Amino acid sequence: MKTVHIIGAGLAGLGAAVRLTTHGVRVALHESAGHAGGRCRSFYDETLDRVIDNGNHLLLSGNFTVMEFLDAVGSRDSLVGPQDPVIPFVDLATGARWAVRPNAGRLPWWIFAPSRRVPGTSPGDYLAALRLARAGKDDTVADCLNVSRAARHNFWEPLTIAVLNAGIEEASANLLWPVMTEIFGKGAKASRPLIAREGLSQSFIEPALRLLDRAGATVRFNQRLREIERDGDRVTALDLVRERIVIGPDDRVVLAIPPMPTMALLPEIKGPEATRAIVNAHFRLPRAMEEDGMPFLGLIGGTAHWLFLRRDIASITVSAADELAEKPNEEVAAILWKDTAKALALGDAPLPLWRIVKEKRATFAQIPSQVALRPSPRTQWRNLFLAGDWINTGLPASIEGTLRSGFSAADLALAP
Repeated sequence: MKTVHIIGAGLAGLGAAVRLTTHGVRVALHESAGHAGGRCRSFYDETLDRVIDNGNHLLLSGNFTVMEFLDAVGSRDSLVGPQDPVIPFVDLATGARWAVRPNAGRLPWWIFAPSRRVPGTSPGDYLAALRLARAGKDDTVADCLNVSRAARHNFWEPLTIAVLNAGIEEASANLLWPVMTEIFGKGAKASRPLIAREGLSQSFIEPALRLLDRAGATVRFNQRLREIERDGDRVTALDLVRERIVIGPDDRVVLAIPPMPTMALLPEIKGPEATRAIVNAHFRLPRAMEEDGMPFLGLIGGTAHWLFLRRDIASITVSAADELAEKPNEEVAAILWKDTAKALALGDAPLPLWRIVKEKRATFAQIPSQVALRPSPRTQWRNLFLAGDWINTGLPASIEGTLRSGFSAADLALAP
């Protein structure tokens, strides 16, 4: 019976492991850290005395690979969100509040209803998305959209930053179009926003590890890969810190680690090298609260982009945050608390307990020049496959794209 060795227990590696396990394949998972999850995990923070997520993630009901993964590990009901597809926003500069409300069905008649779209925008500002379908490989989102200032500032810019971790002037149009077709193009059923009720680890990581344990998979932590031995068109051995594993004739290897370590191990592989940062701030509030019953809120006109509420913890996300990530944590906390207090109408409330989490290499730079460098999951070695949000899935570097890369690598490993 063949074994598939998976290097990396982040979400891509776990996705591959879950996919293979559900097909009855023996899996050995090797992770260099002392825990699974990579950047998609929860941890206990001593300062806040709470469990928080390493980074905040807004999911959508149309993320079908996410839903397939959660169904496989038995945790789909751990996601929560509004029953209707409503995404609330507040302009921190003016105090204006509104919500985007896609309608049921594929025909997007909501763009013709002023109460459902961003104030000051017209239907043409949304129909402009069709130009993304004709985008060339070098086109940015801004190259494709000739829209009103209100639509640019209050819809397209925040959407692009949230999805691609890059501003509208540099983000790849080719990566935004699939999101428009898979989510907004399918109506309300696909565009209901969701977040993890307890935390990312409780929704994604712990259920996956339990499934792997029940299936008899081998999971080893603190196992850094030092070398991949190759002979011709095959990987023959994995040299790990504590052992050397010989790869049998029927065995397969899935390498699910970030681009730079992958290219260091395998110089023959080329991939994106530029990255973009994400900064997250977590504040402990004096009481549990939700914004009009919603566990999240889009932020316009400030530094922050999203606010997530989980009982008495307010978590702020800033994407495309290279400049902010270089500031001292104390300064970042003060800046983002100002946005938080405005969004939650807390007035001049003093800065509470806080924790700043900086991911300086959160995603590869999703700009045309770097998108062109994304490699295929299939490599020149017939028993080695790649997974990760930087692999060419045709999707952005999101949880959906990450899991889809893991599934794709697993499907290649399943082939005879």
